[in-house]
Amino acid sequence: MSFRSGKIILHRNTRHDRIGWVRPARVISDDERGLLLWVAPGSRVAHEVDQDGLTLRDMPFGDWIRQSYQLAQLSWNGPGVLKLVRPDAAHSVWWFRDEAGRFSGWYVNLEEPAIRWEDGDLAGVDIVDQDLDVWVEPNLNWRWKDEGEFTERLGFPDHYWVPDAAAVRAEGERVIRDIEAARFPFDGTWCDFVPDPSWITPTELPPGWDRPPVLPRPPLRVRGAAAYT
Repeated sequence: MSFRSGKIILHRNTRHDRIGWVRPARVISDDERGLLLWVAPGSRVAHEVDQDGLTLRDMPFGDWIRQSYQLAQLSWNGPGVLKLVRPDAAHSVWWFRDEAGRFSGWYVNLEEPAIRWEDGDLAGVDIVDQDLDVWVEPNLNWRWKDEGEFTERLGFPDHYWVPDAAAVRAEGERVIRDIEAARFPFDGTWCDFVPDPSWITPTELPPGWDRPPVLPRPPLRVRGAAAYT
């Protein structure tokens, strides 16, 4: 399926049979280069928290897997983000901005290939974020990001959603070759993107935003006191 320009869809990250985060995004274009999305500042988003309101990044993974979870809604803080979900690729590329709206770098989000879905007027793309990332400066200098978190979580194979660490790193290395060669999308494309000032920011999540993930998941084996809700 393809999405028409201007449509608001949901960009969602999933963890096994749960939703990790949800972001409404406007479709800028959808063509052979991929699905280009704009997440506007102030958008209503949601992310997974434990019973104390803490997120996955607020504690060691060994503690996180022993919590129960819920989705908390909040507003997207900071500048807007342009995202390219590439066709059948195990990564997406995000254009980050500073507070003045100037391009500040690319963020390569390593992830399972996105799956598109439609449910009446509601539509979106679901991914599985694989946590290891690549940060790219405007001058194309790059570095791995979140290697420590990635390595820590791999130590819990019964709970972690990344089954093949080597494949994740290999995808990152493939993208790095594109970065070093200044190949699309690291060739300056969309670095000067300016959102249409008439676009309305989605300040509410639409009904059905928390529908079950569409990605097929094997049964999760839970040990000890771990509880998933």
